[in-house]
Amino acid sequence: MSTVKSADGTTISYDVYGEGRPLIIVDGATAHRAVNPLNAQAAELLSDQFRTYVYDRRGRGESGDTAPYDVQREIEDIAALIEDAGEPAIVFGWSSGSLLALDAAAAGLPITQVVAFEPPVVVDDSRPPLPADYVEQLEAHIAAGHPDLAAELFMTAAVGLTPDMVAGMRQSPYFQPVVDVAHTISYDGRIMGTTMSGNPLPADRWAAIDVPVLVLHGDQTWPALVSGAEAVAAHLPTATLKPVPGADHSTTPDVLAKTLREFATNGN
Repeated sequence: MSTVKSADGTTISYDVYGEGRPLIIVDGATAHRAVNPLNAQAAELLSDQFRTYVYDRRGRGESGDTAPYDVQREIEDIAALIEDAGEPAIVFGWSSGSLLALDAAAAGLPITQVVAFEPPVVVDDSRPPLPADYVEQLEAHIAAGHPDLAAELFMTAAVGLTPDMVAGMRQSPYFQPVVDVAHTISYDGRIMGTTMSGNPLPADRWAAIDVPVLVLHGDQTWPALVSGAEAVAAHLPTATLKPVPGADHSTTPDVLAKTLREFATNGN
C-alpha cells in the first residue's frame, strides 16, 4: 500500500500494479479495496501494459477524510494520483465513480481517456427519480447516529431495491460493509446532483470534455441503466456507447481488463 496527500492534506491510500500508461480506477458508492477485489484482479491482468492505481476514495477503507465535503476535493484526490503517476492518465469509473471521472476530465486534469461504466443517470420515466432531498435525508440519518438508515435509503431510493429486499439484506454479511461507509453515500449524491432527477442532463455538464469517452453498460443490466448510459453517450460529442456482454451492474476482471485494453489501444 502507498499513499499520496491530496491538496487539502487528506491522505489517499492506494495500490499500484504494473508499469506503463497510468490508469486510475474510481469506485462507485460504498465500494473500496477491502470489499471490492475486482479492481485489483483486473489491474493484475493489465500489469503488462498499464500502471494501474486502485485507491480508496476519501472516507473509506484506509484513506482519510476532511470536513466539510466538497466534490472538488475528490477531483483533487484524482489529481494527486495522476501527479504521482507522472504523466496523463486514463480514468475508469464505476457507476457514480464514472460521474466523478467525467467531472475530473471536465475540470481539465491531465486525462487522456475516460471510461464510464453504467453512470447513474435517469432522464426519463424508466424508474422513479431520486427524492429531491436525497442528500439531505442521508446526512440527517448520519447526524442522528443512524448509518443503517442511510444505507437503507441508498438501497431503496438509489439502487431501487424493495423494502423487503433490504430487510433481507440486513440479515446478510453484505449489509454491514455498507453501513460502515454510509457517511460517504451523500458524497456520491452530491457528485450525481440532478443526474437521477428524471430530467435531461444540464447542457453545460461536462461541456469542457474534449477527450475520448467510452460509456459502458451491461447487456444484462436494468433497463434504466441502459437508458442512462445512452443518455450520457448522446450528451458527449466525444463519446462511444458499448454494451458489455454478460454484464449487469458489474462484470468480471477478464472482461473489464479486455475492454479497457481495447479502448486504450484502439479507441473502441
